[in-house]
Amino acid sequence: MVTSRLEHPIPTQPRLKAVRGAVTVDADTPAAVDDAVHELLERLIEANGIDCRDLVSAIFSATPDVRSRNPATSARALGWTDVPLMCVAELETDGMLERCVRVLLHVSVTDGRRLTPVYLGNAACLRPDLLAAASRAITVEAG
Repeated sequence: MVTSRLEHPIPTQPRLKAVRGAVTVDADTPAAVDDAVHELLERLIEANGIDCRDLVSAIFSATPDVRSRNPATSARALGWTDVPLMCVAELETDGMLERCVRVLLHVSVTDGRRLTPVYLGNAACLRPDLLAAASRAITVEAG
């Protein structure tokens, strides 16, 4: 097995990896859900250099106040017609972030890269630890 300059093993066989993301929706309308999901998915693809042919599946969740559109339907509108998609209801808890859509994206990769999570809008408060780690990794790679 080959090792990259950052000491991450580079698999010679495709490997399943997952990356998370979340976004808040401005209003519970089909157009607002579509816009938010499209931005989230496009940023995940861009931030991680993902070739859409390497998408394996995606699981979306939405808070109970997002009822006008299923986020998986929004992804289909982007052309994700050959990617298995599932949408589930987010567990309702006290103090939960309102109008939030989350995604767990499964990707087939053939290199040892780390996938970078993307949290947009008010969803950035969900995992500041992941965002800080992603920022540090980008700084190290650029240096």
